[in-house]
Amino acid sequence: MKITILSLFPQMFAPLEHSIIRRARDAGHLQIEIVDFRDYTTDKHRRVDDIAFGGGAGMVLSAQPIVDCVMAVDPNHTAHRIFLTPAAKTLTQDRVVELSKKSHLLLLCGHYEGVDQRAIDLCFDEVLSIGEYVLTGGEIPAMVVVDAVARYVDGVISPESLENESHTNGMLEHPQYTRPREFRGLTVPDVLLSGNHAAIKKWQADESARITKQIRG
Repeated sequence: MKITILSLFPQMFAPLEHSIIRRARDAGHLQIEIVDFRDYTTDKHRRVDDIAFGGGAGMVLSAQPIVDCVMAVDPNHTAHRIFLTPAAKTLTQDRVVELSKKSHLLLLCGHYEGVDQRAIDLCFDEVLSIGEYVLTGGEIPAMVVVDAVARYVDGVISPESLENESHTNGMLEHPQYTRPREFRGLTVPDVLLSGNHAAIKKWQADESARITKQIRG
């Protein structure tokens, strides 16, 4: 899978150089391209924003540099293009799985008071939010999308690890334990040490249901 990220702050994506994402890139399962769309502005002062028509605080990102950048990096519209914004449908695990089946994603990181709507209308297939709150820009949401989607790309994580985790089949994951058996007065549930696989699976299912009900009501 290839993921192209359009951002004014490419240096913010250092976390994608580490851990599982780095290993996926090194193994050739994932290609990540960071593009500074300021490089595509036609403004002689390299400005990419302007005041909003109709008034209001803050600046709005102009359509021209964004549209020209998108057309340059994805001229044949082979990528599935996503604009990350709080004013959109929230990303879900089901949508993550669907996006992981795309061969190329293009993500636009917004900033300031937003993006000229014409850039979205002309170039983008989808708008997505990572939650009902506002951040200073779209870089962190873009990394959330990359991290979540990359886990489902073939070869990145073993299928077994993806089968029993939170939000799979609508349930939250059961508690996990490892050595030592006792730590600061707290012990591992006896059932997990019993070797009875049927009993262990039942305990895991019951705990998953309990936690899901407790958190979601």
